[in-house]
Amino acid sequence: MPELPEVERAVTLLRSIAKGNKIIRVETSEDNIVFQGLSSHEDFGREITGRVVKDTFRYGKYFYIELEGSGKMPLLHFGMTGMLHVRGQPALQYRTKIRESRPDIWPPKFMKFILHIEGKTPGTTTELAFSDARRLGRIRLAIHPREEPPISQLGFDPILSMPPLREFQALVSKRSCPIKALLLDQSFSAGVGNYLADEILYQAKVHPEQRCNTLQQTQVEALHREVADVCRIAVEANSDDSKYPSHWIFKHRWGKGKNAKQSMMLPSGEPATVKWITVGGRTSAFVAEVQCLPHKQRAGKTETTTEDESDLTPLSSDDDIGPAVSPRKRKVKSETTGRKSIASVHTGEPLREKRPRLKR
Repeated sequence: MPELPEVERAVTLLRSIAKGNKIIRVETSEDNIVFQGLSSHEDFGREITGRVVKDTFRYGKYFYIELEGSGKMPLLHFGMTGMLHVRGQPALQYRTKIRESRPDIWPPKFMKFILHIEGKTPGTTTELAFSDARRLGRIRLAIHPREEPPISQLGFDPILSMPPLREFQALVSKRSCPIKALLLDQSFSAGVGNYLADEILYQAKVHPEQRCNTLQQTQVEALHREVADVCRIAVEANSDDSKYPSHWIFKHRWGKGKNAKQSMMLPSGEPATVKWITVGGRTSAFVAEVQCLPHKQRAGKTETTTEDESDLTPLSSDDDIGPAVSPRKRKVKSETTGRKSIASVHTGEPLREKRPRLKR
């Protein structure tokens, strides 16, 4: 899923093309899921056609286009697979090499709208498209995007409104959920998604399952520092993952299975052990030698949730606001009966037990 750095890159591209120029024409495709709060997708085009783009802005994973004149402005969210395309250029993708980009195909597949923008040279136009294959993106119109939901319901933005340490500590310490789940909560930190959260926790040397109210002062200070630094570094790299630091876990978090080659090294020069667990409904990568659970919490765990195989995919799901999705379930064997039952990956608590069928 595109996270804060990918959305910032899209805003930078849009600004370079559209700022100060007029939207001459808008093409839209019918989609009553992606277009929200509108009686018709055509209303989107009618509202913004003929208006000049003043600027573009981002908050969290949302971005909006500020237009001159009275009326509403586009408020956009990529969802899991949304992206921008400029005609004749490769699409802006979540990660490099996810899929082949075909700039020669126009309009792009799964197009929701195309803006025909007045070019820098008189008589020329630039076409910019918004596409979304899985239809989890959102296209809205808002009069005051920053002051209206959903942006008004978001937490701090690590780039735009990072709170001071004391305020950050108060927000963290009053929660009892795992720290990874809190970082993914958009009402806490807007724009942080799965890969950013994993990176923040690895750099801060905090286990993703550690409860927020058990964090030590030094851990909270490290988290406060890394939330800002990891996001800043990713934005400065223009979301080009090939430019991310070589010591980031990002470079090693996508491997799958026991046969996947692990090349990550610890600062000591010894091999690092990258493991995957499910926290808050999300698959989380961590380094066992660096990120350790406190002894009390480790002793209280009824079942180890470390898995030999990662189910991470290049596009991992994150919710915009609110609780994470339910954890996936798997079969476990009862220690007393030897029978298999379905259990939560989080707790291992049996939900139902298979009983043997009676023979007639």
